[in-house]
Amino acid sequence: MSTEHKLERTRNIGIAAHIDAGKTTTTERILFYTGRLHRMGEVHEGAATMDWMPQEQERGITITSAATTCFWRDYRITIIDTPGHVDFTVEVERSLRILDGVVAVFCAVGGVQPQSETVWRQARRYNVPAIAYVNKMDRTGADFFSVVEKMRDRLGANAIPVQIPVGEEGTFRGVVDLIRMKAFIWEHDTLGEEFAEEEIPADLQELAIQWRERMIEAAAEADDGLMEKYLEGESVSADEIQFALRAGALANQIVPVVCGSSFKNKGVQPLLDAVLDYLPSPIDVAAVVGTDPRDESEAKRAPSIEAPFSALAFKVTTDPYVGRLTYLRVYSGQVTKGSYIYNASKGKRERLGRILRMHANHREDVDKVSAGEICAAVGLRDTGTGDTLCSEAEPIVLESITFPEPVISIAIEPKTQADHDRLATSLARLSAEDPTFRTHTDVESGQTIISGMGELHLEIIQDRLLREFKVDANVGRPQVAYRETITRPAKGEMRFVRQTGGRGQYGHVVLEVEPADPGEGTVIEIKIVGGAIPREFLPATQKGIQEAMDAGVFAGFKVIDVRVRIVDGSFHDVDSSEMAFKVAGSMAFKDACRKARPTIMEPMMRMEVITPEDYLGEVIGDINSRRGHVEGMEPAPGGAQGLRAVVPLAEMFGYATAIRSMTQGRATYSLEPSHYEEVPAAVREEIVAKATGRVMATR
Repeated sequence: MSTEHKLERTRNIGIAAHIDAGKTTTTERILFYTGRLHRMGEVHEGAATMDWMPQEQERGITITSAATTCFWRDYRITIIDTPGHVDFTVEVERSLRILDGVVAVFCAVGGVQPQSETVWRQARRYNVPAIAYVNKMDRTGADFFSVVEKMRDRLGANAIPVQIPVGEEGTFRGVVDLIRMKAFIWEHDTLGEEFAEEEIPADLQELAIQWRERMIEAAAEADDGLMEKYLEGESVSADEIQFALRAGALANQIVPVVCGSSFKNKGVQPLLDAVLDYLPSPIDVAAVVGTDPRDESEAKRAPSIEAPFSALAFKVTTDPYVGRLTYLRVYSGQVTKGSYIYNASKGKRERLGRILRMHANHREDVDKVSAGEICAAVGLRDTGTGDTLCSEAEPIVLESITFPEPVISIAIEPKTQADHDRLATSLARLSAEDPTFRTHTDVESGQTIISGMGELHLEIIQDRLLREFKVDANVGRPQVAYRETITRPAKGEMRFVRQTGGRGQYGHVVLEVEPADPGEGTVIEIKIVGGAIPREFLPATQKGIQEAMDAGVFAGFKVIDVRVRIVDGSFHDVDSSEMAFKVAGSMAFKDACRKARPTIMEPMMRMEVITPEDYLGEVIGDINSRRGHVEGMEPAPGGAQGLRAVVPLAEMFGYATAIRSMTQGRATYSLEPSHYEEVPAAVREEIVAKATGRVMATR
């Protein structure tokens, strides 16, 4: 079999969705039906192959993305099962960056949930083609067509069913293939391995014809030949429809939708067929684009074994048996174990000790990997997440991976001296694995601070410290990552002069500050006329301003969304130095910000609550008491109500316990980061008092 043919028959896909939509269960069924597993593991029993971490097995959730490879119809499918909890969204982000296609799983009852939207936005950001799988069709309240409409309304997706269900809720027993107009009915006593092809039930004939017409209309819009036939009233073949749907899916114009019940072993084989039929192979994806580090020109790599080697490191983990593992997506060329490769991101040579093909936490040694493959490498000491590995003779730097900033921090301290010695090393290894986990030492308090994406994220970190690294530690209450900003323009000036008997210090900086657009960050501009500050002192001035931004102006929080312009200054022929201008820049920035009505911003969270109607008033009242505001409501399945709200993160600690108490455990909720917003004056004074030991003067 030629390499090009192998690439055509390769699929690199991710399984992504909201928490508890059934991603891991679906992956387990795929591995069973493709012969990779001989026994299906269940998530609720802690026996799922892809949830191999003890923390995953105990909680019944996916925490880290796991990769595996299986074969279906002589196609090789590499699957990455990703987490659904927003605290671990980084795993979805880096997986989608290197995958060719994604299976978005939706619960037939819950429909499009908050993390469904996040995953969808991530897939769209990387232009990853998708198919949708509506799971849990056997559940009470399941509604396939409602989920399709929600995909259209809330995701803006051109969702086109290529199947419709035969029965719903307790009567779900199969699907109707709208392309071939046949029904597939599953046997109950064969673990879903056997299913019968039948004629469409009489009560579904008219509905199937209606949805088939919609499907053909959508397919015709993606293929001119089919459009011509359709408009002229000619019959179209199943292959023509499928070809047009595939073209639309690859162009991100169509999202084919299938359905099933993974837990009840129905609909998984047609899902596998849909993966092959509608998701791209590596050669269906455009050549990867990067830059040549030698001259910063654009460089491309085609997905071919003949092209120079290039790969992206998208994940780093620590394996207890082989040490540091670096996951790679190979885009072009090939590489053998024992070879030297070039880390173009850091300008270093690395030796590829071993190459492994992963099956969750099990490893299989291979001698080489080629374009289109996903593997793990042993021996790459300096390579981190987002680094490009390539041929040293033909270097290229691929687009890296961007990660969200942590939103919550806690103080951590070791219980014993022995724990103290291991803590720093263990935290460094964990932060190398997880780019959204940060650790630093607070200069003033001397405390070790760890930051992450949520309470569960940091809880898992603490658990891993104890189990994997044998470090027992105490933690304090989570602290919110507040930010400072300004509310009006102002001008600041500082003349730093020191005379010590010998050569003195002199730096003079004048700058202006003004509020930037929300989310813009901080921008430092230089607009000096006449050379008032020598060019060699400008970098030091900028560094001083940046350090002042990082340290905060009046409460010790990082400054965001501020535009700074250095407009004037002066220097001394003898006494001026980089240090003097660095100090002057820092002090001038603080002077300007104090005049610009500084304020504190807090992280806001987008929240969705599903609650029985009986408790609706109490839940809304509680949200209001937490300084949140409800943005909308819509009916949810089973007579429940869905609330969408925006709430401050600072008010959400302990909310899980509170909502369980309010609703007798019947409500569910989810949170995800939204934006920063100014805190009310009373809250601001309280925050400043805690941060600085004083109450901010009324401004």
